[in-house]
Amino acid sequence: MHTEASLGFGGQELRILAETRWLSDHGWPALIVAQPESRLLAEAQAAFLPAIGLAMRSAADLGAFLGLHRLLRARGARLVHTHSSIDSWVAGLAARSLGLPLVRSRHVTIAVPRRRALVYRLPQRILTSAERVKTVLTNAGVDPAKIVAVPPGVDTDAFHDGVSGARVRAELGLDGLVAGLVANIRGSKGHDVFLEAARDVLEAIPNVRFLIVGDGIGYDDVRARVKSLGLERSVTMTGFRRDIPEVMAALDVLVLPSTRSEATSQVIVQALAVGTPVVATAIGGSPEVIADGVTGRLVPPNDAPALAAAIVATLRDPEGARAMACAGGAFVRSRLSIGAQMATTTGVYRELLAIAP
Repeated sequence: MHTEASLGFGGQELRILAETRWLSDHGWPALIVAQPESRLLAEAQAAFLPAIGLAMRSAADLGAFLGLHRLLRARGARLVHTHSSIDSWVAGLAARSLGLPLVRSRHVTIAVPRRRALVYRLPQRILTSAERVKTVLTNAGVDPAKIVAVPPGVDTDAFHDGVSGARVRAELGLDGLVAGLVANIRGSKGHDVFLEAARDVLEAIPNVRFLIVGDGIGYDDVRARVKSLGLERSVTMTGFRRDIPEVMAALDVLVLPSTRSEATSQVIVQALAVGTPVVATAIGGSPEVIADGVTGRLVPPNDAPALAAAIVATLRDPEGARAMACAGGAFVRSRLSIGAQMATTTGVYRELLAIAP
């Protein structure tokens, strides 16, 4: 059973969907338990994945604890995998009260104060989305022997160098160079920095178009910022899209200017898998995938001029950019496929369930 109390919908929730689908397809019956009003629940049900809505209002929600306790018994659950703070408390306590193995994922590099690390004593194993996240938890006093770094894996059947971006380019009227930011729209993803950099890029290469793909709580603010900077003719905001492989293939460079927190970004891995060059900030787990000048370009966070310079350099050297993307794609295929990542994850499950490999 995967549990998620967040109401947001970004890489964390998309990973839960992808891993639940993989588990179901490979003989591991899985169930998602999410907030009744969450986008995660709606997307799981739309994808015909087993999912149930259950309100989880706080870490001390007795009703949620009892509801999860009943559900675990009724469904004959054998292992619980939690993802956010609230569900890690209520589902974690329900699992432990029934003697079930418990796994917790930590998806972000935000620091954990020691006084808030108590919840990490509940699970027998903790999966982190990057080595950097493992370091954050270790610094908070969590036993490193319990932690396994498992970055998100990419579906190489959907994301590969044969994907064409022609349809997306035609749909959006893109006939020149395109730089894109694909991410949930919230402050930590650096949309403001991207737009500041866009102005500098346009001074160097006037015909560049910029895509902002995704939605989120900051959508209207970013749209207003586009207007205030006079970038309406150069920036297209598409909202949420499902054709991400084709979107990635339509870009000449993927830009991820995260400012505060980033584990191993799924969009970086996806872009490299389809052969799209990447410019990202040297934050969180991004340097674990992007070796500067080898598999992409890294810049400091919150530095719009440096970001713009890296984008311009990438667009002006398409041959060198393709070579870096090719090297990045080879790394992704060898180390970060969803099959490889789920082999590690189910290895943890098997260890806890005492099932022989």
